[in-house]
Amino acid sequence: MQKLFKNAFLLIGITVYTFTNVFSQSKPVTIEIDLGKSIAPMKPVWAWFGYDEPNYTYMKDGKKLLTEIAALSPVPVYVRAHCLLCTGDGTAALKWGSTNAYTEDSNGNPVYNWAIVDSIFDTYVKRGMKPLAQIGFMPEAMSTHPQPYQHDWKPGDPYGKIMTGWAYPPKDYKKWAALVYAWVKHSVERYGQKEVESWYWEVWNEPNGYWKGTMDEFFKLYDYSADAVKRALPTAKIGGLNIAGTSSPGGTKWLTEFLKHCAEGTNYVTGKIGAPLDAVLFHAKGSPKLVDGMVRMNMSPQLRDIQTGFKSVLAYPQFKNLPLIVGESDPEGCAACGMATNPSNAYRNGTMYSSYTAATFARKYQLEDLYGVNFLGAVSWSFEFENQPWFYGFRDLATNGVDKPVLNVFRMFGKMSGDRVEVKSERMYPLQMVLDSSIRGARTDIGALASKDKKTAAVMVWNYHDDDKQGAAEPVEITFSNVSASSVKVTEYRIDQEHSNSYEVWKKMGSPQNPDAKQIATLEKAGQLETIGKSYQLKPKSGKAKISIALPRQAVSLLKLDW
Repeated sequence: MQKLFKNAFLLIGITVYTFTNVFSQSKPVTIEIDLGKSIAPMKPVWAWFGYDEPNYTYMKDGKKLLTEIAALSPVPVYVRAHCLLCTGDGTAALKWGSTNAYTEDSNGNPVYNWAIVDSIFDTYVKRGMKPLAQIGFMPEAMSTHPQPYQHDWKPGDPYGKIMTGWAYPPKDYKKWAALVYAWVKHSVERYGQKEVESWYWEVWNEPNGYWKGTMDEFFKLYDYSADAVKRALPTAKIGGLNIAGTSSPGGTKWLTEFLKHCAEGTNYVTGKIGAPLDAVLFHAKGSPKLVDGMVRMNMSPQLRDIQTGFKSVLAYPQFKNLPLIVGESDPEGCAACGMATNPSNAYRNGTMYSSYTAATFARKYQLEDLYGVNFLGAVSWSFEFENQPWFYGFRDLATNGVDKPVLNVFRMFGKMSGDRVEVKSERMYPLQMVLDSSIRGARTDIGALASKDKKTAAVMVWNYHDDDKQGAAEPVEITFSNVSASSVKVTEYRIDQEHSNSYEVWKKMGSPQNPDAKQIATLEKAGQLETIGKSYQLKPKSGKAKISIALPRQAVSLLKLDW
């Protein structure tokens, strides 16, 4: 019987969640790491971030967080933001931003003003970051339906309320193309050709929701945009289409029709077959719910979106090697919907968001391995919300300049390099089960992701379940094989209720909405990645090293070995 269960839960060479001793609390969960078996490069697909409100970029807490994000990554981080061409005075609001890049004079002639756009991109480039430059949305003077233009959406309002004049097609596609051309040319003049060649440009966002035109009108917008980018800089990289609900019938149709247009459709500008396509982008979102007052996560839709995106691109042989970017990859859809108006989003402040992030990124890597695609990045659509209540429950990485636990998962990822190596865990749910039904079984998902470089190795271990409950620590025994050193330094980093957790410290303070300077300093320190105990030396025997830890439910540990 045990053998039958084991075979049923075997997928792509990773043994997971066998039922041996599954009901024994005393026997440790075993995880085996083979440092001699490389799977693929440990690509930093996590080093991509984005947000709706571009004007937060150069504000106080925005700059602070971008500095921290840049510092945690060993490679340049890509940043994506909405509203880079929207009309307005640059005043930030929830799910809104503006740059006033394009207006017209009294005779209808274009007036370009790059001051705010430059302040956004300058903030990135000065920190060694790269724009994933979104070409959108429609300037007021160019919109076919300009009024009303700026929305007044607030949390709790219907989502469709944000779709105002900025979401419509242009009156004149040639004027739109001239704007795009001028923007790219200006960027090359300001930042240099080599720098801009390293960026990605992409057209619009979620045209199956954020576009008040037809599908054909969107393809026309894409063709004019891509042509303008390539005329301004032939070596620039352009892509699309950042569809929402990739695995839904509507989302899949949009993606497949877009790929078909780029492969064999008639180009609206040139009249020739096909359109430039240097990267394919699509979105992936989970779906938490409130069940009897408890948050229950659901990563299945998010992972199925990614699976569908990968498979859709593989249907076109000419695109199979293109970089694939999950333009937004999150537990659900609305970053600006706090837990006061959306109680199912109450997972965001504590360690639930951390363990979910660790567990889902591991499965993204598994999907890359399964389909053999060129998976380049997954944008976490989570940043910060300036001048908002403390720990309001936005989907953000920091609140009022204080880092939340989830940011420390990315600090952990930043310590992993080299190649991903083979992992076997008896309690890690198989990929297909997670795709089908997320992580809902009687036991939690205790899984791992491991890497090895020349003189270092690391394993990230999580104890995750969809039900937002804390739980006692479980013993976990991690065995490393093919360790090439006679002595290694071991350091354990931890995110749990007591470590790397500013939210718990804030609650113990009495949840102050106006903390004083001393309290803020304490919170800032609590928001950093912490270790458990001190580093110690371990001497492998016959190339094997064994480490035992106790991992609470919804906690994440990173064990780093250096020699």
